[in-house]
Amino acid sequence: MHKLKKIIKKKIIQIVSITPLTKDICVKISHNRKKKRYLNKYYNKNIILDNVVIFEAYMGRQYSCSPKALYEEMLEDEKYNDFIKVWSFKNPEEHKDLLNNKNTYVIKYKSEDYYKAYSQAKYWVSNSRIPNEIKKHDDQVYIQCWHGTPLKRLGFDIKNYTGTKTSTKDLYRNYRVDAERYTHIISPSKFFTEKITSAFGLKSIGKENIFIEKGYPRNDFLYTFTEQDCISIKEKLSIPKDKKIILYAPTWRENQHQPGVGYTYNLGVDFDLLRKQLEKDYVILFRAHYFISNLFDFDKYKEFIIDVSKYDDINHLYVVSDMLITDYSSVFFDYANLKRPILFYMYDFDEYKNKMRDFYLSVDELPGPIVKNKNYLVREIEKLSNDFTYDKNYMKFNEKFNPYSKPCSKFILNKIIK
Repeated sequence: MHKLKKIIKKKIIQIVSITPLTKDICVKISHNRKKKRYLNKYYNKNIILDNVVIFEAYMGRQYSCSPKALYEEMLEDEKYNDFIKVWSFKNPEEHKDLLNNKNTYVIKYKSEDYYKAYSQAKYWVSNSRIPNEIKKHDDQVYIQCWHGTPLKRLGFDIKNYTGTKTSTKDLYRNYRVDAERYTHIISPSKFFTEKITSAFGLKSIGKENIFIEKGYPRNDFLYTFTEQDCISIKEKLSIPKDKKIILYAPTWRENQHQPGVGYTYNLGVDFDLLRKQLEKDYVILFRAHYFISNLFDFDKYKEFIIDVSKYDDINHLYVVSDMLITDYSSVFFDYANLKRPILFYMYDFDEYKNKMRDFYLSVDELPGPIVKNKNYLVREIEKLSNDFTYDKNYMKFNEKFNPYSKPCSKFILNKIIK
């Protein structure tokens, strides 16, 4: 009976959500209902526990990024031995190994335990937005790490959002709701601080001074990894020792969405051509954005393409790769810390910039060449691989976007978590 009610409810929402006005009303009703339930069942009843920290990355999709870095720093520091660390995942059974760590618990994203944990935990650590219905007590601390220095415009800086799931008005509401709960935002640069202040409308709510600008915790590994780390990662991924490694990490497109499936990605690269000309000397690690729902079948490219889309920690992929190829993803900001070749394959540049997302910086500032035609891609790969220099443009890029080149997790924890 309960399942039948859910189906009927879904059908009714589909019917009345035809116009922007009725859709907006439905969104507000749903949000208010969820918020009321949260307030009555959790917020108004549970006591805040000063030694509890809840972590989540990419809305429960991964064990990675800055939340992982801060969590692992807590494990190393005996000062936090008595703290209870709670991790939220969409698929918690995939991360049961974390239970071997002291005082660590794993819960399901948006479960009863999830909402209870948020109502009780003194500290929240996330790299993305958390559900709108969760309300923060004044003495709770929300540490927003975000998930990368932005190339593409975000939040309030998008004048006309083209995503198929969310209207521009809804997008603004989501960013504002989350921003109003922030206590601290971790920043890797002045550029990041400036753009995130604008994207989340922080000045209008008096939160433009909540940044801790000392670097990105998730980049700590890029300054401390060892050769043995690289050997272990290559063995884990079954990467041949005699091949150069290209990490190909494209981002998602708002206009590539299938109802009932989610965001998909149409491959804009000719892998047959790449294999024909590069297979002898190279292997490609293909990394899709975490929003992407469609699966890629690379069986015909075995031993040339390895799909690492489900591999949680992209830092591992950075340190074993000899070159990064991306398009509009923010991965290149972090990768640039390694001072290795970066190639920008922007086959749909004009459409993306003019119809989907404009950029925060000029492409002239990018630390590598731009390729827009698949026929020139191999040529640029070989050229960059054989004749790369860490030039003045690349150096200037790092001075602006990666000014902090040492681990920062310990500093941030000591400043925030008492």
